[in-house]
Amino acid sequence: MAQATDLPRNESGISTTLGVLKQQFGDRFHAGQAMREQHGHTTTWITNQPPDAVVFPTSTREVSDIVKVCATHQVPVIPFGTGTSLEGHVNAPAGGISIDLTQMNKILAVNAEDLDCVVQPGVTRQDLNTHLRDQGLFFPIDPGANASLGGMAATRASGTNAVRYGTMKDNVLSLEVVMADGRIIRTAQRAKKTSAGYDLTRLLIGSEGTLGLITEITLKLQGIPEAISAARMSFPSIDAACQAVMTTIQYGIPVARIELMDELNVKAANAYAKLNLPETPLLLLEFHGSESGVVEQAETFGAIAEEVGGTDFATTTSTEERNKLWQARHDLYWATLQLRPGAKGISTDVCVPISRLAEAVTGAQKKAEELDLLAPVVGHVGDGNFHSLVLIDIEDADEVARAETFVAWLADEAIRMEGTCTGEHGIGQGKMPYLVKELGAATEYMAAIKDALDPLNILNPGKIFSR
Repeated sequence: MAQATDLPRNESGISTTLGVLKQQFGDRFHAGQAMREQHGHTTTWITNQPPDAVVFPTSTREVSDIVKVCATHQVPVIPFGTGTSLEGHVNAPAGGISIDLTQMNKILAVNAEDLDCVVQPGVTRQDLNTHLRDQGLFFPIDPGANASLGGMAATRASGTNAVRYGTMKDNVLSLEVVMADGRIIRTAQRAKKTSAGYDLTRLLIGSEGTLGLITEITLKLQGIPEAISAARMSFPSIDAACQAVMTTIQYGIPVARIELMDELNVKAANAYAKLNLPETPLLLLEFHGSESGVVEQAETFGAIAEEVGGTDFATTTSTEERNKLWQARHDLYWATLQLRPGAKGISTDVCVPISRLAEAVTGAQKKAEELDLLAPVVGHVGDGNFHSLVLIDIEDADEVARAETFVAWLADEAIRMEGTCTGEHGIGQGKMPYLVKELGAATEYMAAIKDALDPLNILNPGKIFSR
């Protein structure tokens, strides 16, 4: 288990704040051990650092009230969505109050004519898309987990559709945010573009709760495509699969999704989802458009891929068959755990320029082999992003140390290739050592922004920066 550093606690301030919030929120205030540990981190190997209490607000005004109490007594505030983040984002290294936003789960408005909607942060992406389906609309960002939209904005989430639809930063028009002093601001209006002042929306997206608490989000929507086609193709090597990706992107084929699964992931998916795929590197794609357009796009991809050794090409427009393939992709975390029953899965991600993708993925495979680690690779390779899930015995100190070596090496290698130490997971606690390596003096300006907006350092302290 990776150790997280504790920060100094304000014991008297915490004690006073607990008393005030318990009286104010009654049965929506919880200080039991199980609830507190649940709101530490459960999907990471970083040590659980539970808050001192959890509060469940139902409105922006209540979030503001909580933050004002915490600011008065200089007590940390840690926002919590669904807890699916992977780098210790919701740990409480200095104690404090976890603000669980799951009860703020209303879809406030859908403006179908303008292709946008307004939601509270506790709405999940699946809930939103279920609500939108009858109107012929959908929200395209799909990080795999059924994350909350507030959490997705806070961590600048991405996912399988990013190659066509972008990431959260491309799909948020405006935010309502509670700042460190409890004041409520709105970062923009609903217009599709603006030149009015600093872009606070983009500043707050990906700030991981360190600059403000998101309490309302205005999102761009898309029309459900007339037709959707899925395709899959097997390859003799990772290099061949990545070459097919690069050529497809360079040709300008408008793929909606293009996912790489290495041979270990294919083996796991076959066993878990009862598939019968060749156990070699696989590309899984999806095309959105007209009936004739998606067929043409898939055929063009197939021709490109065959030139670099692709085989076993198959396409489908059947909703059932498409869902089965993509469900197998989304279930890969659980599937790969079966490769080593009883192991803990440690997920890490990097992103590199597409031209370096094959080198990065094969390098990761070789490094894992050198360290005697089982680390299947899967990637949203249309934008150069891939994930390694290191399967380890968490009680084996030597194995944990080797896993830490691998994660550090992979981050450093991505930075060396002019990439990033994280394309999706964020910095949190786990990736802090690599941020300065990647961005250098720019991190000093980030810290200055943090100091200006949160001078008491009460908003999710110990994340992104080590203080």
